[in-house]
Formats: sequence, structure tokens, C-alpha cells
Amino acid sequence: MKPWLKILIGLVLGIAVGLVLNKQVEILSLVGKAFIDLLKMLVGLIVFSSLVVGMCHISDPKKLGRIGIRTVLFYVITTVIAIVFGLVAVLIIRPGIDLGLPLPNGHGNGGNLSLVDFLFSIVPSNPFAAFSEGNILQIIVFAIFFALAINLAGERGKAILGYIESLSEVMAKLTHVVMKFAPYGVFALMATAVGAIGSKVILPLFWAIGCIFAACLVQVAIIFTLSLKYLARLEIAPFFKGMKDAIIVAFTTSSSSATLPVSLECARDHLGLSPDISGFVLSLGSTVNMNGTAIGQSVLAIFIAQAYGIDVSFTNIMILMFTTLISAIGTAGIPGSGLVMLSIVLNAMGLPLEGIALVAGIDRLRDMLATVVNILGDAVAAVYVAKKENQIDETKYHTVTWTE
Repeated sequence: MKPWLKILIGLVLGIAVGLVLNKQVEILSLVGKAFIDLLKMLVGLIVFSSLVVGMCHISDPKKLGRIGIRTVLFYVITTVIAIVFGLVAVLIIRPGIDLGLPLPNGHGNGGNLSLVDFLFSIVPSNPFAAFSEGNILQIIVFAIFFALAINLAGERGKAILGYIESLSEVMAKLTHVVMKFAPYGVFALMATAVGAIGSKVILPLFWAIGCIFAACLVQVAIIFTLSLKYLARLEIAPFFKGMKDAIIVAFTTSSSSATLPVSLECARDHLGLSPDISGFVLSLGSTVNMNGTAIGQSVLAIFIAQAYGIDVSFTNIMILMFTTLISAIGTAGIPGSGLVMLSIVLNAMGLPLEGIALVAGIDRLRDMLATVVNILGDAVAAVYVAKKENQIDETKYHTVTWTE
């Protein structure tokens, strides 16, 4: 049975048990807390190892020329725009505002820092303390400087990079192991949540998915199409015709990495992009360009804040944008990365990690939408860069059909 199906079954059973047992779910609440603690256990080393490896890949001197800079800028700008669309949707619709969940014991509102205080607080004085305290933003800053130092060290830096690449692989496997417990964790967390607040949580979840769907649709219909029309100066319809196979694979697998071979084939054989451009831009994008994921994380984070009645300040939003943008570098290829990444965002914003219980069951639906937007964003960037570098066969691009 597919992991996502197991999680969905856990969600449904958790709702049923929560309704039946009402508030008599003390044991299940401990099981749910244990699953949250397992996610916390992963986050620090995943962020550090993935970000260092990703930064070193981006900073390859052979690739950081005109093409690399143009590609990264396109990814960063479109990701920031995606986050804004997600925020606008969730702040207008406000799907979690009526839930009124009680804050977990010992949890305070972490959103009282000023922006200046926040900027200085992310500078780590002791990276080991940052790891032990679970200070994700300080870990991110340390990882960025560490990656830069590895690149500056040249050949001597490659030895330690090899160890960190191994650490990244090990953490990916450990995440896979932890996610084996996800159906049981979701069952326990959902039973606890529903037992405490009843069935009123179900409708807001559908509204949250609606926010994600709306923001994804706007990102594709406006940002991607305008980029094709005015930046690449190409017709729009052939692009979607050429990418149809990748869209189907992305929707069904919910994995940008798994879709990459199909995306490369579509880009080269249907859209007429050169192998060099498509290979570099799409491979890089499958790791660092997460438009759809950014939308999902921004919507769910604000949804959780609304559910717990926590005010979201301007500083919170800046933290959300920064964390989502930077942590996207390390999300590709990690099973269960949606929940892990959400825990990073919630941690940085000072929101309860217990909020994952509310949204874990819909993570598969979010992932299906997000992955389609992710791979389309990669392909739009590849078309744009290829056009600027005169490495696109426009005849092949404009003659692609739905049957190819």
C-alpha cells in the first residue's frame, strides 16, 4: 500500500476515533507527541547537510556564469511571488480563524521580535548551541557560511563535502524510516485534535486546500504565462502541450525528482531546448526551485497560526518568506519532505509544531498540486534561459502537438 494512502487511512480513522472517544485520548496524545519529536529530531541535520550540499552545487565555478546567475534569479523571484500569492489567499479566506485551538502547554507566542531583533538573532554565536536548541534559522546561516568556506577551500574542501553529502544521504534514509510511523502519528494526532474540538476541523481543511489550489492556479496562469510571453517572447500553448507528460507524472508521483527524467525528455524533444541548458536548469530547479511547495508552506503555516489564534506580524511574514525560500534548497528527493519542511517553517515562526496534526492528512493533496507547479516553474525557467542564450529550436517548440 502506498505511504500516502496509509496516511490518509490514518487521518480518517483518527477523525472517527476522536469523535467516538471525545476527550478521552490521553494515551494517543503521547503517541502523537512522540511522532512530532521524531520530526524535530530530523530537522537540524537535514537542513544543515542539504543546504551545504545544495549551496556547493549551485556555487560550482563552471556553472556560475551568466546562465547560472540568470537561472537562480528567476527561481528566487518566482518563488517569492508564489509565497506572496499563498499569503494573500490564506489571509483573505482565513480558513483556520474559527477553530480556536488551545495553545499547547509551555508554548508562548514567538512573534514578538522586531524585524531588527530578528535579523541579529539569526547570527549564531555557537553553532553547536543552535543545533542543541533547534534554532533553525541560526543553523541555516551557519550552513550558508560553511558552504561558502568549502567552495573557497577548493580541492581541500571537497573531502569534507563528501562527508556532508554522505550525511545528507543518511538523513534522507532516516527521514524515510521516520515517515514509516507517519500513519500512526497522524492517526494519534488527528484523534487528539478531533477529540478536543470535534468535527469542525474538517471543513477548514478543505478551505485550506482551496487556498493552495487558487494560489497555484494564479501562479501558473499569470506568472508562468507572462514569463513565456514577455520574457521568452514565445507562444504559451505549445509549452503546455510539450510538458503534458511531465505534468501527469508530477501529479501522480508528487515528486519533482522522480519527474525530472520526463521533464528533461519533454524539454529536449518537445520544446526544442538544448541538452546543456535543459540539463542544467531543470536539474538545478528540481533541487532549489519550489514555487508550489512555497505556496503550500505559506498557506499551511498561516492556517495553523489562525487555528491557534496567534497573531501573525510583519516580522513573522518575513521569517516565513526567508525560511521557505532558503529551506526549499534542501527539500528535493526526501520522502516526507513536506511535513519536515513545514516543521522548519513553524519552528522559525514560533508556531506550535502540534499544528502539523491538522494538516498532515491533506499533505498528499497539497503535494500533488505543488509538484505540478514546481516542475512547470523549472521548465519555464529553462525556456526563458534557452531563448536568451539562443539555444532553443523554435520550429520544434511551435510545432509540438497534444499527441506527441
